[in-house]
Amino acid sequence: MVRTTLNIIRDLIYEADDILTDCIIHDDYRKENSYLRKFSAREKYFRYKTVEKLKKINFQIEKMKGTLPPYFQMMAIYRDQEQKRCSRRWTSPVFDESSIIGLRDDEKKIINWILPPTIAPIKIVIIGMGGLGKTTIAKIIFNHEMIKARFQKKIWVSVSQTVNEESIFKSMLKQLGEDITALDEGQILQKIQMTLLNCSFLLVMDDVWSVADGWWNKLSDGLPKSERHRNAIIITTRDKAVAKEMGVKESQIHHPKILNEQESWSLFTKFAFLPNEEMKLYPELKEVAKNIIRKCQGLPLAIKTISCLLRTKNKSISVWRGICDNFLEELCRRGSEGSVIASLQLSYDELPIRLKNCLLCCSICPEDSNISADWLIRWWVGEGFIEYKEIETAYNYLSELADRCLIEVVKKRDYDGKVHLIKMHDLVRDLIIKIAEDEAFCSSRPNQKIHRLAITESMDLNQLNYYSRLRSLLVQTSCPLQLENKIDMARFNSLRVLDLSYTLLGATSIKELFEWISSLKRLSYLKLTGNNELEKVPRSIGKLKTLEVLIFSLCKNLKQLPVEINSLQKLKILDVRCCPILSLPPGLSKLTNLQELSGFNMSSGCHLHELRCLKQLVVLKIQLTSTSKIQDD
Repeated sequence: MVRTTLNIIRDLIYEADDILTDCIIHDDYRKENSYLRKFSAREKYFRYKTVEKLKKINFQIEKMKGTLPPYFQMMAIYRDQEQKRCSRRWTSPVFDESSIIGLRDDEKKIINWILPPTIAPIKIVIIGMGGLGKTTIAKIIFNHEMIKARFQKKIWVSVSQTVNEESIFKSMLKQLGEDITALDEGQILQKIQMTLLNCSFLLVMDDVWSVADGWWNKLSDGLPKSERHRNAIIITTRDKAVAKEMGVKESQIHHPKILNEQESWSLFTKFAFLPNEEMKLYPELKEVAKNIIRKCQGLPLAIKTISCLLRTKNKSISVWRGICDNFLEELCRRGSEGSVIASLQLSYDELPIRLKNCLLCCSICPEDSNISADWLIRWWVGEGFIEYKEIETAYNYLSELADRCLIEVVKKRDYDGKVHLIKMHDLVRDLIIKIAEDEAFCSSRPNQKIHRLAITESMDLNQLNYYSRLRSLLVQTSCPLQLENKIDMARFNSLRVLDLSYTLLGATSIKELFEWISSLKRLSYLKLTGNNELEKVPRSIGKLKTLEVLIFSLCKNLKQLPVEINSLQKLKILDVRCCPILSLPPGLSKLTNLQELSGFNMSSGCHLHELRCLKQLVVLKIQLTSTSKIQDD
């Protein structure tokens, strides 16, 4: 019932957004056609239809009023229980040294940071995604013999998501062997300071999520700053921003690596078999075991979770294959708050909504693929998640997701250091796919309720007849697709984003394709990259008054854009890179909102003076050849 209600609310929000978009389009049309009377029959009909749609939405909201209060009451109870549960989550420095595999380099590096005698105290942070082994590394350091000899006092604090500063302070004082009875917070801090004043100490702050409410500043200010002792603080977190707020230098941030193939195998076999068992006793399981390990992608917690599960199962190839085939479901099983998927879910839950939507977009990208930052950001512009003027903010979003260890930056641009390519760990991707499909946000699998669909080579395009809710339709395959006439795409009246890159049109002509495209009055993003059948863009492109992003890159036979393109007053991005366009149409200066122009060809009769009136232009990518001439006009 709750999920159904939430789905209805989500659909109503989309419907309301469609109504708002239609009102904006209608208002723009009236401004362009000032001869239209304010109370003409057409105007009255539009207002009547809009009112009817709003009445329908209001009626649905009234129907849900009886459903929502019990839901909110239940959510309040759940939040209270969750807060209590989170406050009870804790870690301790106790660990089994014999189970440590693949972390010796991490241990050596951090020990070498801590041990050299200097006056200044040192802060070290260990940053990584959930399940990477941050806490385990901290435990190794905490229990190391050289560390025991180096520091007179050692304190382990489990912080977690729900910070209770009084509990933290009391835990510290208790570990220092002091009585905490009848002490208030100020007295506890003073007692901690006095106890640590004349000794060297190591403080581990494990699983720090936030320092926003000032608890860290209180503690940090209360710690002794004696020059006689070189104290050390080790912090583990998933968020680089937290490390910066806690005053850690960039040079003292450690990023653990995932396990290599050999280390993964060693960890797996250690936990998958009982002490009296060995892998060599079950040679038939070796290949399926390798497949399971491969799915873990070197994440220690994933390997340990799945191997401990297999330890309790029959050593049967059918059983192991079943677990391999249902890998994500096995990792999602409830009953283990420390499971890897539960751990990754915490990272997602902590995201602000602006980052959640942006991250969910990555779920439709193929496994192990490098994702273009430009492609993602242009999609966000087309969807309305960001304005183009906020393009710097969009790159910051990607950096923030990387700082939170939910994506990995593969490559940065040489000329400005901004994110260029990203990728996701397979387990993060699996989680994001599940969330995106549960929320009907996006998918690459057929689902009539989905709002954003990625087309793959295995998909039957005839199924698109039933996808009337789509807001984004994107090609996510390098294989050409045949787009046949029999597909009725006229139902996509809510479409904002359309990407038909590298698509073979079959019996559909370019004219027919653009007749359909030009009927999509809400479309704000059109990408036809790599369409070699496109030689001349039809004049009907001028009907797309809401278009903000237009991409024709790598259309190797495209030689002409129509003058009607100048009527796209909302256009912000025009990309014609690697197209043999002879010249841009006259009147380009009418595109007063154009902010990015890629593929301006200096060797085909185009002149820079044509761009003088584009006051909003901030990105210009010029196409140069050996015959190009750049001169003052």
